[in-house]
Amino acid sequence: MSIKIKLAVRDWDYIVPLALGDVRAKEIDLEVDRVGTLPEDLATDPRYDAGEMSMSRYALGRARGEDSIIGVPHFLMRAFRHRCIIASKCSDITELHQLAGKKIGLTGWQDSGNTWTRALLRRVGVGIEDAQWFVGRLTAAHPIVDRLGGYGRPGRIEATPGERPMMEMLQTGDLDAVFTPFMPPGFFDADSEFRQLLPDFRQAEVEYFRDVGYVPGIHLLGIKPAIVEANPWLPQALSELLDESARVWLEKRAKYADTTPWIIDEIRQVARDLPASWDRNGLEANERMLTDFGIELQAQNLTEKRLTPQDLFPAFAN
Repeated sequence: MSIKIKLAVRDWDYIVPLALGDVRAKEIDLEVDRVGTLPEDLATDPRYDAGEMSMSRYALGRARGEDSIIGVPHFLMRAFRHRCIIASKCSDITELHQLAGKKIGLTGWQDSGNTWTRALLRRVGVGIEDAQWFVGRLTAAHPIVDRLGGYGRPGRIEATPGERPMMEMLQTGDLDAVFTPFMPPGFFDADSEFRQLLPDFRQAEVEYFRDVGYVPGIHLLGIKPAIVEANPWLPQALSELLDESARVWLEKRAKYADTTPWIIDEIRQVARDLPASWDRNGLEANERMLTDFGIELQAQNLTEKRLTPQDLFPAFAN
């Protein structure tokens, strides 16, 4: 007899084999709900048993002593952050250290991705005290919500004036750069007014990987505790199921190479620049990444205590 699980995940390409039923596990009757916006609070959302959630939100909850979600060291979203810093094409800023003393916009202060992006600046000597930060909505189409999360500081970390969209502020020169996980509409058009701040962000990301040995984790898998208590095998089984879906998806992309005209070259470049284990899940495989994330949370004053990988995932610690 199988257990029925409803899973909330973003509409990632690699989820398709799982969503279509091409990948199954006999012990799990899995319903995949591909969502545009992740549940606000997975622990209290009656619709789902498990789901994708912010690694930062989960970590900050653990720092507060919360145990309403069992976190699994399976990272549904990983992403380099160099590409996530954008500027106007009129700007002469092309290196991270040049952001010292500048006005920088972010889509959310405590977000996992923005925490990793601020870490990039810390690596080149640009700390929180070395820039002026504005937190707000990316475009007018995005909702006006609290994006400071209680971390605002007058004169240093503030909401955008009048809730102005940050892309408008970037266009008018009221911001020098914006951190965003997803590019705004029209960003990739030939006549776009905007660009990635780093001209060769891909090379910067490859060099970063060679230095740290990981692609930063952004979102992880969370499961409600009662379900895990009744089915202790579930976290590992669900992680393996997601891994298999990703494997099948990539195998098909190598055969049906039509997602873009050059995706076959992208697959070749990834194999050249990164080891096959670059997206491996599990606590041991991600220990350095999780250690660094804990260091950043404390260094950026998001947590008082430095969280260890074992603090984050006690159920998976030896």
